[in-house]
Amino acid sequence: MRLQELLTMGGRIFHQTHFNPLLQLQGSVSEVKFEVRHRDGRTMPMVINAIRSKVDGEVHHDIAVFMAHDRHKYELELLASRKRSEALGAEAHRLRELADTRAAVSEQMMGIVSHDLRNPLTLILMSTEMLRKGNPSATQLKIADRVARAVAHSNRLISDLLDFTAAQMGSGLVVKAQACDINAAMAQCVDDLAQAFPDNQVRHIAVGQGTRLADAGRLNQLVGNLVANAVAYGSDVAPITVTSTVDAGGFSIAVSNAGEPIPESVRGSLFKPMSRGTTDGAASSIGLGLFIVKEIAKAHGGTVDVESDATGTTFTALFPGSATGR
Repeated sequence: MRLQELLTMGGRIFHQTHFNPLLQLQGSVSEVKFEVRHRDGRTMPMVINAIRSKVDGEVHHDIAVFMAHDRHKYELELLASRKRSEALGAEAHRLRELADTRAAVSEQMMGIVSHDLRNPLTLILMSTEMLRKGNPSATQLKIADRVARAVAHSNRLISDLLDFTAAQMGSGLVVKAQACDINAAMAQCVDDLAQAFPDNQVRHIAVGQGTRLADAGRLNQLVGNLVANAVAYGSDVAPITVTSTVDAGGFSIAVSNAGEPIPESVRGSLFKPMSRGTTDGAASSIGLGLFIVKEIAKAHGGTVDVESDATGTTFTALFPGSATGR
């Protein structure tokens, strides 16, 4: 029986077109794998080595055959791994394209929000200022104040939405730190918030003194979001207290309010986007305020935490000295 008769159809073709010509050309062939047919019909992978020689003028082929189950299994695994790798590569490429598309859409949305929504709000605010200067009646002045507060609230929501988009895109919040009198900045911030929330008592307590490296605008945003949260979910009659503390280790800002304690079941998700401490619909919010608070603290190198029990709720943002140039 000739070797070719033991091979599969593909093996016979390869033997005829490659194996045999190569053996004649160079006199030997090594490590060539064939599928050899067993007499029971199954095929077995084998590695064949052959040497061509002449003895007394006759051509002899010395053939060594080795079972190659392990090698065959290894080659199949390599092929499967390659296919998996190609599939993963294609999926990664698809996800990159999807991420690029989403980033482009997010950037476009940021442009629309910052321009097309804020411009009308600016015009509305200017109109209320003109109304105030036109000797308005008490009723008109009350309406103007109400409109101004609504515009300020809308601007806060827009700022939160833009900051959320920036954080999700990976660029993070922009912080421009410079020497800042923390307690003076917080006193002014609380004064502005008292006007923004005239139905609530917002007070400031200053501890210590000194300047630290910080972005005053971002700190105002942080306190504004925490006070808005206290207005939404705290007591309607008890005061909201903003305590700013400056010490050798840095500074901290705490916002405290009375009211029902935050349930333990929701504290773990308070600082996640689109998360609310309660679902009673008590406030108009898109659920980004506390997430932005956390991001502002993180951008300064700080942290934010909450304590809540029957005596009240306190959110505290800590800014270590390493984050403030001390």
